[in-house]
Amino acid sequence: KNQLKEIGPVDMEIFRVHQEVKESYAFMLSQQTEIKISIEELEDAIRKINSLTRKKLKETFELLKEKFNSVFQELFGGGKAELILTNEDNILEAEIEVKVQPPGKKSNNINLLSQGEKTLTAIAFIFACFLIRPSPICILDEVDAPLDDANTIRLRNLIKNLSNKTQFLIITHNKLMMEIANYLYGVTMQEEGVSSVISLEFQEAEVYAQ
Repeated sequence: KNQLKEIGPVDMEIFRVHQEVKESYAFMLSQQTEIKISIEELEDAIRKINSLTRKKLKETFELLKEKFNSVFQELFGGGKAELILTNEDNILEAEIEVKVQPPGKKSNNINLLSQGEKTLTAIAFIFACFLIRPSPICILDEVDAPLDDANTIRLRNLIKNLSNKTQFLIITHNKLMMEIANYLYGVTMQEEGVSSVISLEFQEAEVYAQ
């Protein structure tokens, strides 16, 4: 009795608070269940996406290897090029190594190539990607600068073959590269501090010449 007296009268507000806490707890339990279900569904989706991505990436990589070697041989007039995955078991995290061997050379270390050979190798890789999924436009900014005439002619032939699917905008000072253009735009400064643009459509020039 003394203990009950010490407790004092029952506060009826406690029942309301208890009911609110009970409802809040039930709500949080339902939210927890929904979150667990969402996490499981998300993890399942990630597994499916990763599986599909690995498959597509593997297929594309194998195709890229084939195209890269083909374009490399066309630009170099021979030799061989290879793309290697550093970790084939985890293709999503793997790095890609580039090994090339120009004709007449034994080394396949890309760091030992000349500047012109490195440029052609990079162009071969880019154009290999174009052959798999062509882009509507490609801008090349003086990529032919380190190339000799023979390599420039091979490059322009490749560009000409790809121009039926891709429009190329080429910034160049090379006359050999200019010869394949349909339109030529030049910037000149006839007066100091005043630039002017000249343009020429080669197709029209051919008609007039006839």
